[in-house]
This record gives sequence, structure tokens and C-alpha cells, in this order.
Amino acid sequence: MIPLAASAPLVAVELVAASIWIGGLVAIFIVARTASATLGPTDRIAFFRSLGRTYAIVGPLSLLVALAAGAILLDDHSWDGLLIATAIVAGALILALVTGMAQARAMTRLRRRALKEPTLDDRVHRGATLAAALRAVIGVLSLALVILAAALIA
Repeated sequence: MIPLAASAPLVAVELVAASIWIGGLVAIFIVARTASATLGPTDRIAFFRSLGRTYAIVGPLSLLVALAAGAILLDDHSWDGLLIATAIVAGALILALVTGMAQARAMTRLRRRALKEPTLDDRVHRGATLAAALRAVIGVLSLALVILAAALIA
């Protein structure tokens, strides 16, 4: 078991990293809706490309730090059903995040092509629907992970 003096800073790191992750998801949802309503297609593509490049560092890094800190804090916890469920959700979240990042890059390329080839509009619409579904899955998995983490420390 981690001594209390060592666990307090680790809990603080966990909370800050999880806050950055969850706050980033909420901020991206708000920014995406606002940008879609106010920016033209060319500006929106450039904006989301820049946002994606920045968030691709901050977001996943904060998630990995939160997961690592949580794993260290739970090192002495027995592998019961709750911890197994938490590990499965964490793995699914990482998989969904990697899939979402790859899909976002593909959408940027597709949206750029669609500016010149309007026949791609249906593909862009299908891709946007998939992107929204992936964001929803990432959000639900993140929320589930927070709930499971709270149950583990209760």
C-alpha cells in the first residue's frame, strides 16, 4: 500500500489530469458546435486542424497520466469485478480515442477534398455522423470511468 504522504500528491495529479481530460471533452463539444455555427468551411477545417494538433498532445497525455496515477493508487487493490470492469472501460476508452483521432485526421483530408469535389458531400456527412458517434462513445466511456473510479475508492 502507498503511504498516505506519498498518495496525497498522486491523488492531486490524478484529479488534475482527469479534470483536464474531462474538461477538454466538454470544451471540444462546445467549441465544435460554436465553430460549426460561425465559421465557413475553409476556416472551420483550418481551425479544427490546429485544435486537433494541440489537443492531440494535451488530451491523450492527460488521460494517460490519469490512468497511470489511478493504476498506481490501486496497486494493492485486489482484482475483483469492479477493478476488472474499470480496466476494460479504460482499455475501451483508449481504443475509442485512437480510433477517433485517426478518423478526425481522415475527416480533415476528406473535408479538404470536398471543397473541390462537391460529390464527396455524402461521404463528409457520413464521416461527420461517425465522428459524432465516436465523440459520444468517448464521452460515455470517460463518464463510466469516473463513476467506476469513484466506486473503487468508496
